[in-house]
Amino acid sequence: MNPDSLIFDMDGTLWDAVDAYAQSWTEVFKAKGIPRVMKREDLQKLMGQEVKDLLAAAIPEIPENEREYFYRDVLAQYDIEIPKPKNGVIIYPGVVEGLKELSTKYKLFILSNCDKGGIKLFLNYTGTEKYITDYFEHGENYMPKYHNMKLLIEKHSLQYPMYVGDTDSDSKQSQMAGVPFIFVNYGFGATQNYAAEFDDFSELCYYFMNI
Repeated sequence: MNPDSLIFDMDGTLWDAVDAYAQSWTEVFKAKGIPRVMKREDLQKLMGQEVKDLLAAAIPEIPENEREYFYRDVLAQYDIEIPKPKNGVIIYPGVVEGLKELSTKYKLFILSNCDKGGIKLFLNYTGTEKYITDYFEHGENYMPKYHNMKLLIEKHSLQYPMYVGDTDSDSKQSQMAGVPFIFVNYGFGATQNYAAEFDDFSELCYYFMNI
């Protein structure tokens, strides 16, 4: 079946904001007197995880009941870092133009494991909000991605959605939701389980505009 809608992961699929995110962590460490720098490579391998798992891996030295408060400071700093002219954010080639074109044929959604407000940052930064029908963030209910995927599908009565992501976790969550998975291999992860694979966003856009 040809899809009636496309649901996109955000980090590693639509943009790469790891450098700005890592800088946010580093600034909070500094403010709290912790002699530590968050490196891109350390943070990148955690992208896409649910918040509690990310925090357990990123700051195991901080008591579990204090991690959420620490993370709130990181997110507040992230809001500051993103608008800076030299923030290291990379919008993958073809994403803005592709979302515009795809929106003429499909309902488009974004579903991410980011905290509440993360997708809005992306939409504001890229000016793509007018192309997106709806979005859902892990921070809204702290439920697994497959669960929230089903919520979007039910809310909008989607018949043949497909999920576009960049990790094996995305693939597994799609499978659990009963949704075909489309893999973009330029992101943060790898998987062997997908319905289709693309090397760049423009290639993905061309394919879905011509099926």
